[in-house]
Amino acid sequence: MPEYLTPGVYIEEISTGPRPIEGVGTACAAFVGLAPDGPANKPVLVTNWTQYVNTFGREEPNGRRDPHLPGAYLSHSVYGYFLNGGGRCYVTRVLPQNGHVNGSAARPSGLTLALPTRASKALNSLTFRSREAAPSQDIEIEVGPAVGENQPEGTFTLKIKSGGVEESYENVALGRRPRGATDGPRNVTETLQASKLVILVEEQTQGTLAERMPEPGLYFIRHQDTKPEGALPPVKASDLKGDITRRSGLEGLEIAEDVTMVCCPDLMANGGTALDKEAIKAVQLAMIAHCENMGDRVAIIDPPPNLTPQQVSDWRMKEAGYDSKYATLYYPWIQVTGPDNKPLSIPPSGHMAGIWARNDSERGVHKAPANEVIRGVLDPDAPVTKGEQDILNPQGINCIRSFSGRGVRVWGARTLSSTDPAWKYINVRRLFNYVEKSIEMGTQWVVFEPNSPDLWARVKRDVSAFLNVAWREGMLFGNSAAEAFYVKCDAENNPAETRDLGRLYIDVGLAPVKPAEFVVFRLSQMAGGGA
Repeated sequence: MPEYLTPGVYIEEISTGPRPIEGVGTACAAFVGLAPDGPANKPVLVTNWTQYVNTFGREEPNGRRDPHLPGAYLSHSVYGYFLNGGGRCYVTRVLPQNGHVNGSAARPSGLTLALPTRASKALNSLTFRSREAAPSQDIEIEVGPAVGENQPEGTFTLKIKSGGVEESYENVALGRRPRGATDGPRNVTETLQASKLVILVEEQTQGTLAERMPEPGLYFIRHQDTKPEGALPPVKASDLKGDITRRSGLEGLEIAEDVTMVCCPDLMANGGTALDKEAIKAVQLAMIAHCENMGDRVAIIDPPPNLTPQQVSDWRMKEAGYDSKYATLYYPWIQVTGPDNKPLSIPPSGHMAGIWARNDSERGVHKAPANEVIRGVLDPDAPVTKGEQDILNPQGINCIRSFSGRGVRVWGARTLSSTDPAWKYINVRRLFNYVEKSIEMGTQWVVFEPNSPDLWARVKRDVSAFLNVAWREGMLFGNSAAEAFYVKCDAENNPAETRDLGRLYIDVGLAPVKPAEFVVFRLSQMAGGGA
């Protein structure tokens, strides 16, 4: 209470009106996978495809950035997400524990060349690795003498050539300049970070700087006609699952509070051969557990590739056996145009996340994200007939089908909830996620307020106003607000014993709209004419 000690006029602002609850965003995906370059093991917010290319693409000798990594699907999934209506997402680039690191970013393994030291050919001085995993031409590296007079001992010059690209680095050395010095030889490792052709690793051999200097001469990194082994970094289940303390992998997404969809397309890297079946299941279980623990997001699961409808049914029911209202599964894989302009089969999760985002923007989170055209898809990997979907749909497998004259469409909207039919549909789960998160964020002011009938009335008023708007927008079922929802907060559900524990209970009931999954026209004969 303010103090009134001196006679006068006092002005006070009193808050008596409602505190509107604002709906939270529902269209933000998270992707975990492999990329050629960029920040590693932390979620990075990306708002468009160009930003993804600039952040995670590998710089080529021609100055362009290549976002694609052979055998990986992250880039294609993110592209499909934005193409189908996605507006923003988080991307976590997984860095395998045995990946090669240069500075703060790792790149796919390339061809290597070790130069001998001047003191002994048995000891390595510098090791070069090609920036491209499979360079199309030889890379020529020449070690020559320093340029100019009175250069310190151990100073040398590097010239690097490949195709039409030539780089020259004069007067470099293995050591660093003394602190405060502005002249003298530059450190070779720091200088060659700007190279478009090679990555340099400085070997920690013994001896003076002059003895560790590379032997002058001409050396070559020979290109290979075939793609080298290890173009795709070897990845383990633990790399994808990650660690919350390191902000890596799936667990690192916990800090991205606005995420509503989780995808891990590179779980199926190299056509599903990068990990064995047990590892795939372990990561998918981690995805589901993460979404269930967070309670505000849904995992979009990819099946293994090249499965027939009967095989995916067996995999779903016998091998995977998932039962969760926070996960959904789409089948089959989809074909898109690859970097070589040929059809490429990829997991569907990224495109599906884009459709969820588009559906939320155009219709709302309460609308089932089905019967929607998938942009950028040439064809499903396997045609699915109505009879085959009769088996898959009750199992929670959402089919992607091609219809004559209507394109490739999503033809299913179910979760993987097998034992609780109340959460059978994706839109119901996501509608509750939306309502729960919105109320949570919009009622933070209630904490530590006096737990009295006045507070109960204000909370009930604010939550009812929010749900009334949701009902008017078609999110809830009922001819009136009373049929669509209820909010109870009074002495009955807040007796003295709960108030003594510092608790306030608000009971909310919702009647969500369900999709018209089966449309049945009942036709019968009727007598015609005057009858």
